Amino acid sequence: MNDVPPRPVNADAAPIPLLDLKAQLATYREAALAAMTRVVDAQEMIMGPEVGQFERALAAYAGVRSAIGMSSGTDALLAALMALDVGPGDEVVTTTFSFFATAGVVARLGAKTVFTDIDPATFNATEAGLRAAVTPNTKAIIPVHLFGQMADIRGLAAATDRPPIIEDSAQSLGARLDGRMTGGFGAMTCVSFFPSKNLGGFGDGGATLTDDPVLAEKLAILRVHGSKPKYFHHIVGGNFRLDTLQAAVLSVKLPLLDAWAEGRRRNAAAYDALFAESGLVERGLVTTPAVLPGAYHVYNQYVVRVPRRDELAAFLGARGIGTAVYYPRPLHLQPCFAGLGHGPGDFPHAERACAEVLALPVYPELPAGAQGRVVRAIAEFYGV
Repeated sequence: MNDVPPRPVNADAAPIPLLDLKAQLATYREAALAAMTRVVDAQEMIMGPEVGQFERALAAYAGVRSAIGMSSGTDALLAALMALDVGPGDEVVTTTFSFFATAGVVARLGAKTVFTDIDPATFNATEAGLRAAVTPNTKAIIPVHLFGQMADIRGLAAATDRPPIIEDSAQSLGARLDGRMTGGFGAMTCVSFFPSKNLGGFGDGGATLTDDPVLAEKLAILRVHGSKPKYFHHIVGGNFRLDTLQAAVLSVKLPLLDAWAEGRRRNAAAYDALFAESGLVERGLVTTPAVLPGAYHVYNQYVVRVPRRDELAAFLGARGIGTAVYYPRPLHLQPCFAGLGHGPGDFPHAERACAEVLALPVYPELPAGAQGRVVRAIAEFYGV
């Protein structure tokens, strides 16, 4: 037999997880517990005062008039579409390279998702692609600000001859483009507080941001089954409320968000330099993230392109290095969307990305030397 035994893994090396929430918790644990205790003692678990306090702080942070807390990022998107009365016969244009919720909420309302391809450098939909997909039936456009960088929708946002824009900023709260923060380019912006997000709660949560007072009022009504006052329902909504406990925790974490973003940005810059020095970039074995001119990237994920991606991920995993694939299959090839009639090759940039992307650890509490170990392990895999 010619089988070569695997190289021994250093059992003494500490694991490097993709994300270490326990390390982050140590920086705010006592304040979070105190905030949760206040909620528990008050027993105002649904729409308690902490919800309004957090909404006002979030709106001020994002530079918008209103932030409406929601039960998840998914429900934030769903409520935004409902606020625009999206339904059967309508179309919503979005990217095929995103988390499922971006298109799933469209289907739940009986509308049709119209997919677009991505910019292979940034992984985000392009302004030209979004515009080309608009038809007379388009009710909304959902650009996704993926991995912590805003999609370049500057021209689209400035145009008056287009449908309303809903920014999907589930991964990019705090990102900016030409100094304008996410939330300043569309009619509404949806964010997620899933624990792994750059501003994560202790469970599910989300928010919809808007400068439009009419939309803000409608969103606030939609999240409580469409009622105002209670038990009087003028529209059909849902149970989309943000829990008071989540709002209390998020209020503690929000003031720390910018410092965490800077930590991620420092780690991303260190990766860029280490990969360049390693020769992996020069040899075309690793493509590091591209950053748009004028963009402030918050690196919710640090995503590289690599050949033999799945083999590399297994190699790194055996050495205690966490990775993840966002995303292994584009939305247009998901079985549940087969009725839209798409097939392999329809959106080649997204399909290629699904075969090559790999997220590496970039969280702000990453231990010293961890990135060097990650890069050395990748170089070892490729024999560089």
